Amino acid sequence: MPVDLNGYWKMTVNENFEEYLKALDVNVAIRKIATLLKPDKDITHNGNHIIIKTLSTFKNYNMDFEVGKEFEEDLSGVDDRKCMTTITWDGDRLVCVQKGEKAGRGWTHWVQGDELHLELRACGVVCKQVFKKQT
Repeated sequence: MPVDLNGYWKMTVNENFEEYLKALDVNVAIRKIATLLKPDKDITHNGNHIIIKTLSTFKNYNMDFEVGKEFEEDLSGVDDRKCMTTITWDGDRLVCVQKGEKAGRGWTHWVQGDELHLELRACGVVCKQVFKKQT
């Protein structure tokens, strides 16, 4: 059964993020700003409907989706691309595949204890982020 992702999560770890942004061709000025940020995640999870809000002082990004249904994702808040995105459960992991200009693009979310883990992937580069649940 899928894990409950509901909650407010604060970033504690952000490994290899600048290399991930380079793989997405994000310009150097935006990369430098983005690597200084510690975004929070505000997740509302109700059955197959999930809303993931990534919140920072620089930019916010919202994903609102149904698990298992492909949709066109506008990544103008990230790298100014559009892609076809499908998000599914793989056991207790939420797995995203983003088909578009960049090969192997996507992410995986999973929970361990009071931590939300996020692995971001693009063009063979992997970024690992960890968020701690707030009570």
